[in-house]
Amino acid sequence: MATGARRDFAAFLDELLSEDTEDTGAADVAGPPRSLDYLSVADELHSGRINFTDKRAEAEYRAHQAAPRPDGARPQKPPKPAAKLPSTDPEKIAEELGLSAGFAPKNLDRLRRDFAFLNHPDRVPAHLRANAMIRMQVANMLIDEAKRKPFKKPGAGKARA
Repeated sequence: MATGARRDFAAFLDELLSEDTEDTGAADVAGPPRSLDYLSVADELHSGRINFTDKRAEAEYRAHQAAPRPDGARPQKPPKPAAKLPSTDPEKIAEELGLSAGFAPKNLDRLRRDFAFLNHPDRVPAHLRANAMIRMQVANMLIDEAKRKPFKKPGAGKARA
């Protein structure tokens, strides 16, 4: 390896590679020495000849997970699918809240706090935050609608004989 001469990084790496193959004799096994021309690699990546889709990546991942390991270790099992997300359907959330026509406004505030304690996006794992935010918005909307309806005390408005 020449010292003191100014050269570009790719030439330096090519020189290191050629010295490595001379020392190990790997040039015969691996074929011709590889050039590390980074601009040609970038051109190849941007050429459009390399086609790598999400489906192909998933297939490659699954094949890699199922392939036998060189160290004899057992292949890893694919991760289990995530549990089903809680529903964002307003009817299901209303059922979960236990909303009914006879709730006093102060009781609706308690329902809101109890629901938020269990479902607020800041209290759930990161992967559930988007769903929790939607659930909180729906619950708040339902509680606000229930507050706008006129509250009737139980027994009020009944005809007396």
